[in-house]
Amino acid sequence: MARCRWCRRVLPKRAGRGRPKLFCAQKCRQWDWVTRQRAAELDLSENELVIARDQLDALHDELYVLSCAVDDAKRDLAAPGRRSAKELRELVDWLIEAAEALQARNLL
Repeated sequence: MARCRWCRRVLPKRAGRGRPKLFCAQKCRQWDWVTRQRAAELDLSENELVIARDQLDALHDELYVLSCAVDDAKRDLAAPGRRSAKELRELVDWLIEAAEALQARNLL
């Protein structure tokens, strides 16, 4: 599955010949170029990334919450006995709530 190099949206499958698309839109191509030019000015390699500390901290916090939700779900499901529909719904709601913060970031 190919993704846009800038926004990471899934690119449609290409039928026929020619080079595969790297970007979903001209604006993504432009932002990628601007970013590469700025990275060259800062002497950054292609694999290095500059991110604000508060954004990185917020992302780590959201990933930690999701990790805790997954651990809770695993522990609850591994416990002996059957779960009621209400308990399963609460478990799924907790996982969804933890994942929604990351989904809102449009990382994919």
